Amino acid sequence: MRISKKPVSFCLSFFSPTVSSRIPIHSGTRRAIRAAGASQLQAGHPMDESHRTFVGDKSPNVPMASSDGGHKPFIWSSSEGGHDIDIGKHIFCNRSLNMKNIVSVGFDMDYTLAQYKPETFESLAYEGTIKNLVYNLGYPRELLDWSFDWKYMVRGLVLDKRRGNILKMDRHKYVKVAYHGFRELSKEEKVGTYGNTLLRDSFDEPDYALIDTLFSLAEAYLFAQLVDFQDRNPGKVSERVDYAHMYKDVRAAVDLCHRDGTLNQTVAKDPERYINKDTSIVPMLKMLRDSGRSTFLVTNSLWDYTNIVMNFLCESCTMKSSNRMNFDWLQYFDVVITGSAKPGFFHEDNRANLFEVEHVSGMLFNTDNGSPMPQVGSASPRLSLKGLNKMCRVFQGGSVGHLHKLLSIESSSQVLYVGDHIYGDILRSKKVLGWRTMLVVSELEREVELLWKLRDTRKQLRLLRNQRDFIEDKIHRVKWSLKFEDVDVDEKHKMSSALDELESQRKQVRSAHQQAQRECHQKFHKVWGQLMKTGYQNSRFAHQVERFACLYTSQVSNLSLYSPDKYYRPSEDFMPHEFDIIPI
Repeated sequence: MRISKKPVSFCLSFFSPTVSSRIPIHSGTRRAIRAAGASQLQAGHPMDESHRTFVGDKSPNVPMASSDGGHKPFIWSSSEGGHDIDIGKHIFCNRSLNMKNIVSVGFDMDYTLAQYKPETFESLAYEGTIKNLVYNLGYPRELLDWSFDWKYMVRGLVLDKRRGNILKMDRHKYVKVAYHGFRELSKEEKVGTYGNTLLRDSFDEPDYALIDTLFSLAEAYLFAQLVDFQDRNPGKVSERVDYAHMYKDVRAAVDLCHRDGTLNQTVAKDPERYINKDTSIVPMLKMLRDSGRSTFLVTNSLWDYTNIVMNFLCESCTMKSSNRMNFDWLQYFDVVITGSAKPGFFHEDNRANLFEVEHVSGMLFNTDNGSPMPQVGSASPRLSLKGLNKMCRVFQGGSVGHLHKLLSIESSSQVLYVGDHIYGDILRSKKVLGWRTMLVVSELEREVELLWKLRDTRKQLRLLRNQRDFIEDKIHRVKWSLKFEDVDVDEKHKMSSALDELESQRKQVRSAHQQAQRECHQKFHKVWGQLMKTGYQNSRFAHQVERFACLYTSQVSNLSLYSPDKYYRPSEDFMPHEFDIIPI
């Protein structure tokens, strides 16, 4: 989908609820639209209706930035740039952010600059975890025959370790979808387990685990498989191993995959198999640097792996066709910090030592807050990069205080940091430091395109909901009259007949609404539905995005489609009581 070729100012005024569309609407229709669509126009909030940026139903077929390496990327600063943007590549704004105030833009690497292919990378992590469970933790060999459905789990779920349940909840922490392993819990089971407590459950550690990063999807799927296996085969796993212990073992097996280097070594041999190529990353970094901003990379990955991944992302040829490793990608950054141990890195009182990394050998050298320290004996000279006036320096460890000093950052609000992990990247950097933040949600591209595609279905859902509410109001009126008003026998009989008819209508409308809502829900995901919604409420994941991400988008290179000096502004918000006085 593309947005129509209309001037931006026209797009904004057309959809502004404060501007009349000048289209004649019958008064009854107007009332129905107001009643049924209150939640719709509140979608001026960016977390809701993304299709409001469109004018008309048809969109031009405009070449856009490529993420597969097959086409020339069209960035904002190119002669082809500054035009229509595919809705799946929009940058959405929760809090105003003027890029003119940003002096430095930083990036995470894994699942931010480097988008891993779930069908290969997550399967690799899953297989390694299974092997560790069997060979190192004594689980039955039957597990080796299991397979991984990489499409099943989604981000934003919560694992109930103690009960073996997997939950999706809304922003108020009400459980909307729940599974025990792969068995869906009934409404009665959900209410009985999570809805009758006098004190609201926080759904946090240690009894719960948050699936808030794409790295966690494989372990969540494996946990569900183990719960089912345990229920069907009592005694196959040690009797001392309950659901919570199984989750602990899964986490230990996952950590072992990372510690023993299995994942990194496999990816390093053939990065093209596991990482998506995005040809817009280098032009984006160049544009940011040409605009006068410094750029930095802060990743938990160590230098050897970081260099391989960034070579793949920034080189015109893949590592498969070029065995020569180089460090040319460093020209796009001022500072690179590897092994950062986020989120601890973001605490100013973090006293972790900062070591400088020698590019070629990977050796670590002591520093004094980033300043070189004299070495005992001879040391390899630092590598200077061709065409650079100032060398990019690579470090390991340290803290945000070191980074601010290295980049001469005077105020935390001058930094924009882009990451994929709502807690490890976004929450800490926003809440602790006051950095400006952008969250990468790769699932968002498909989600907003589906929202647009299903716009007529969703309008019908609102009309059915409004019709149900209207019938229920009439039922309440009739019941009140029968109970409290002095009416004769004939009138009571008529009212009772009318009540029966209304009850029948309500049942039909409710059934139609539930079925339509279920079908719409399954369009997004067969089990968990829309990522950002649970029914009509924002999901818990969406609530976290809203609270902590100034901006959010589907991929990091979407920054290349906007001016580096753009002023991002959120859409207007309206409370429900304000809707009736907004002209339509």
